[in-house]
Amino acid sequence: MSDHDQLELATLAGGCFWCTEAVFKRVKGVVSVTPGYAASQVPNPSYEQVCSGKTGAAEAVQIRYDPHLISYEQLLDIFWHTHDPTTLNRQGNDVGTQYRSAIFYHNDEQRRIALASKEALEQARTYRDPIVTEIVPFSNFYPAEDYHRDYYDRHPNQPYCMIVITPKVQKLLREYTPVVKEDQAHA
Repeated sequence: MSDHDQLELATLAGGCFWCTEAVFKRVKGVVSVTPGYAASQVPNPSYEQVCSGKTGAAEAVQIRYDPHLISYEQLLDIFWHTHDPTTLNRQGNDVGTQYRSAIFYHNDEQRRIALASKEALEQARTYRDPIVTEIVPFSNFYPAEDYHRDYYDRHPNQPYCMIVITPKVQKLLREYTPVVKEDQAHA
């Protein structure tokens, strides 16, 4: 069995995929993060089609990770705390169904873990408003166009990156230091 066979997949939508990718690519045990479109009703949609709101797709990331180094529970903990799961179809100024908060589970174990983690946050009253994150079965994922990949790392001084993404990355570095890759310890 190769190391590749040991890896697992998580598919998460936390608003703009530039933000979500920038956060998760800095986490130990994460082998790759691919921005793309999940739950599309249109095969291989373009960014423009997704932005139209007519595809049903969410901007999402597929995370390939080593469960011996980071657990699905830990990934979800980071997910919950690096975006706002209480705003329906929006993250900040990004508005539309493509920016919804969603967990696309790949198996019954991921479903169980996702539901339990959401319930724990609700019980703890972590957020003032109700959590609106969808927890739904994975159906499809189409990688985004190449220009979306590593967007934050290629454009850190772009205003959107500085205002929206850098604070999320800094929060990860500050609050999740033990699980941050050593070469990513600075934003």
